Amino acid sequence: MLIGESPMVAGCFGKMIFPCPRSHIYSPSVGGYSRRPICNSLEIRVSKPPSKPPVAARKPHRFTHHGITLQDPYHWLKDPGYPKVEDAEILAHLNAENDYFQASMEPLNGLTKELFEEIKGRQQLDESSVPYREGSHEYQWKFAAGAQYPCWWRWSLGDAGRAVKIIDEPALAGNSEYFRLGGFSVSPGGRYLAYSVDTNGAERYVLRIKDLDDDRVLEEVIEDTLGAPVWANEETFFYPILNENWRPHQVKRHDLGTDATGDPVIYQEPDEFFVGVDKTQSSAYIVISASDHITSEVRVLSVDNPKGEPQLIAPRRTGHEYHVEHHDRDFFILSNDTHKNFRIAVAPCSEPGETNWQTIVEGDDTHYLRGITCFKQLMVIEERIAGLDQIRLRDYSDATHYVEFPEPVYHARLGTNAEYAIDALRIGYESMISPRTVFDYQLDTDELITRKVQHIPSGYDRSRYVTQRLTAPARDGQEIPVSIVHPINFKKDEDAPLYLYGYGAYGSAVPPGFSTTRLSLLERGFAFAIAHVRGGDELGYAWYEDGKLAHRENTFNDFVDVARFLIESGYTSAGRIAIGGGSAGGELMGAVVNQAPELWGAVTAHVPFVDVLNTMLDPDLPLTPNEWPEWGNPIEDPRAFETILAYSPYDRLERGAFPPMLVTAGLNDPRVTYWEPAKYVAKLRTLKTDDNVLLLKTNMGAGHGGKSGRFDALYEVAEEYAFVLDALGLT
Repeated sequence: MLIGESPMVAGCFGKMIFPCPRSHIYSPSVGGYSRRPICNSLEIRVSKPPSKPPVAARKPHRFTHHGITLQDPYHWLKDPGYPKVEDAEILAHLNAENDYFQASMEPLNGLTKELFEEIKGRQQLDESSVPYREGSHEYQWKFAAGAQYPCWWRWSLGDAGRAVKIIDEPALAGNSEYFRLGGFSVSPGGRYLAYSVDTNGAERYVLRIKDLDDDRVLEEVIEDTLGAPVWANEETFFYPILNENWRPHQVKRHDLGTDATGDPVIYQEPDEFFVGVDKTQSSAYIVISASDHITSEVRVLSVDNPKGEPQLIAPRRTGHEYHVEHHDRDFFILSNDTHKNFRIAVAPCSEPGETNWQTIVEGDDTHYLRGITCFKQLMVIEERIAGLDQIRLRDYSDATHYVEFPEPVYHARLGTNAEYAIDALRIGYESMISPRTVFDYQLDTDELITRKVQHIPSGYDRSRYVTQRLTAPARDGQEIPVSIVHPINFKKDEDAPLYLYGYGAYGSAVPPGFSTTRLSLLERGFAFAIAHVRGGDELGYAWYEDGKLAHRENTFNDFVDVARFLIESGYTSAGRIAIGGGSAGGELMGAVVNQAPELWGAVTAHVPFVDVLNTMLDPDLPLTPNEWPEWGNPIEDPRAFETILAYSPYDRLERGAFPPMLVTAGLNDPRVTYWEPAKYVAKLRTLKTDDNVLLLKTNMGAGHGGKSGRFDALYEVAEEYAFVLDALGLT
């Protein structure tokens, strides 16, 4: 069982990172990056830094592609020994930037601590999950009151009083600056637990096995994996292996009691695809998948014959994505072969090839089919209609109905459903004003039974806030959805502050979810909005396609157009908008700052993917070849080179005034390498003509997601909010 409903820091859009291969980044731009006139609103009331920022050396470096020669004087910030970063000059520069960050934030220490205590006060310190059943046991995670990480417990059915601790995350973390439990799974008979951990943020997990009968960790250790292994039986499991470029490229089989160095390779990926291993809900088949962002290929292996040859369902062809589930004698396939929004087909397990796929749910422009899970009694379809999450229940005789939710705008998803035969479906639910809720949908009565509502110890009254879905016109005629929440007494005014968040990449939608941290902004008079820009898949697969490759600038234009719509609608004014995004959303931040700097009063760009062209030109970097279907291959395609060059935030920086900016990085980040934000800030320092603060904070012991402990992560949110409040003159 992979970690489902795992403990999360109370949901914060100010520091939201998505689990995409480059856990990525986002971007914006207008009319060919011609800079608009700088207006006085850029002169934001910001505390002047107490010392001068570090100045990075400029060293000659040039390269030519497709007849175009570019200069990159900050290329030296990339350590040639990466992933090891040991160059003394580079480390000295990053540490100097961190010192400058600390010095600049020192006047805000009191505000940061005040925000942190507020945010911490909204967290249930002894938070625990709703138990879920798997086999003959129930499982639950639980925090001790002061712990950064939870412990995982289990007990025999009906015997919760005899709960046994099976994973002690605080003990595993020890004194590590960073810790992440990648996942765990328990063998079918319940005796063995396999789990993986990362202790530096580099996302190379170490897998260990524990005998739960005697609480003993076995000697077998497997390195360079990720996630949770998948058990075939009580003695055998399958797991992926990462290559030197962080790409999972193999699936291996391990038999307990054997030397892992001799584990046989069950599947070897010949291309630049990512490999994963899973199990059907029925637990009858191991599923080995290989995919990039637009193409997938699936093989299955019966758990009754774990040493057999995996069976290919359908050979890969560019642009075809499909996923496989199982029930009884059939495979059920979710495929985009006949419609962008996918269809569902069925084929016999004995002959699962494409020629035998029979459609049972057609694809159409209205229903965006996103996932299927085959339980014994019925199939559950996760879909989206008009940007709104839906959960459809369909029995195997074709009777179908939808789960009805209590609000018009919300986020809903399947929760932890570990069993094949169920009488209730676990569902996670929230909205921008409704705290995270766990429902059990009773199949016999069609009722939603509330199992848990997120508790906010310091108190929360949802009637004090209002949320709605707006629609903003884009410059090309498209209508961009906008989710917004604000206090009920929020007064539309040109002085009103507004925080605008966006992502827009990899077909990853930003859900209109709840955030306890965000309340600190709402209680200080902010409105908070999410721009559901193209590049995500809020309105279907075509919405994603319209924000990638040659259409990438739609993402940036949408974000700027949403901001202008909110200004025209009276919610705020230019210079009173704080914006934020991470990874590919950080690319979005860099691009919209280049396009319309006069609009923004503060910018937070977390691990921003801002050096897009250089990264996509380097096939030796982690993940780059797998990213070409998303961004384009500028090595081979001159038009892709020109397109990326036209919007890459680092390359498009020009001399002028910029808003206050906070940029973050992770030294061990394999998705957005540390030198991207470091180079960006170094170059920006030489071009900005204003006195607004520009800060770079590099986590020297973490990776893409920032600090890992729940309180450490909350403190970083408090730092960001203090920065925003100061930039907007609200301290």
